[in-house]
Amino acid sequence: MRIVISPAKTMVEDTDSFAVTALPRFLPRTRRLLEALRALPADRLQKLWQCSDKLAELNLRRLEQMDLERHLTPALLAYEGIQYRYMAPGVFTDTQLAYVEEHLRILSGFYGLLRPFDGVTPYRLEMQARLSVDGARDLYAFWGSSIVDALGEETDCLLDLASREYGRCLDHRPAGLRVIRCVFGQRVGGKIVEKATPCKMARGEMVRYLAEHSAVRPEEAQGFDRMGFRFSQEESGSDCYVFLKEDV
Repeated sequence: MRIVISPAKTMVEDTDSFAVTALPRFLPRTRRLLEALRALPADRLQKLWQCSDKLAELNLRRLEQMDLERHLTPALLAYEGIQYRYMAPGVFTDTQLAYVEEHLRILSGFYGLLRPFDGVTPYRLEMQARLSVDGARDLYAFWGSSIVDALGEETDCLLDLASREYGRCLDHRPAGLRVIRCVFGQRVGGKIVEKATPCKMARGEMVRYLAEHSAVRPEEAQGFDRMGFRFSQEESGSDCYVFLKEDV
């Protein structure tokens, strides 16, 4: 089993806490994306990034100075979103770190697919960004099935904790690869609704839960009972695990 999660927009540098053990698998393709980004004028980049002037200035400096092979941060520590704060990898035990090294994978618009201790540098490039490269109309087309094919070489089952934006990368999966999407929702007006912040929190907590229990089968995720969420047998199916919070 492999657990797949999304990255976060906010990134930090931490070259001291844990050692980088490898470079990302698709680094040659990342270099091509870097070339394409550097060829764009500043106004086009800001539109692509959909960010403020201040953030655009920061990311322009990063783009100019970017080195894909030196002064790198392990991917697990490089992202600073809600999901990662609730996962809290900085306080994992050695056993839990070994677990995520084997079982956790991070999807990325810039790097494609990351293992926890692959070395990365801060970047800004969401998977949904409409960057045309080498005849591909956007990043979904650029990466194609390469990400999910690589995952299929590692396992026959994916536990999908990614956002919808990144989960689309798993759509065209190879035969024999099972994908189980996890939904963290609440009943609102008779429907199950996923709210962004609680979902991000729960995804991080789920990774921590699986690491603490050294889970190797997807069914073990059904025992998750944190933040008020409980597994719903009634709402779940073979390819979708639904965790519900009581009505509020």
